Amino acid sequence: MNCRDHCAACCIAPSISSPIPGMPLVNGISKPAGVRCIQLDEQDRCKIFGRPERPAVCGSLQPSELMCGESREQAMRWLGWMERETAP
Repeated sequence: MNCRDHCAACCIAPSISSPIPGMPLVNGISKPAGVRCIQLDEQDRCKIFGRPERPAVCGSLQPSELMCGESREQAMRWLGWMERETAP
């Protein structure tokens, strides 16, 4: 499965604790849940894809039917649910 054009749900819905260039680390979180990653371009593609500064967690989020669903909205809901279920 490939990423859906202009989706970026996995770059918005989850929180990310690993450092992201251009995003300050606040209380151990570099990107809060629901906040658009600063590294997304105007086409909702990652500007640091494939680069060493891209957080490993980002590379671990691979598109799947379960995660992505039928639409960006479904992906946002599922990822939001996962965020809540895995919160400390």
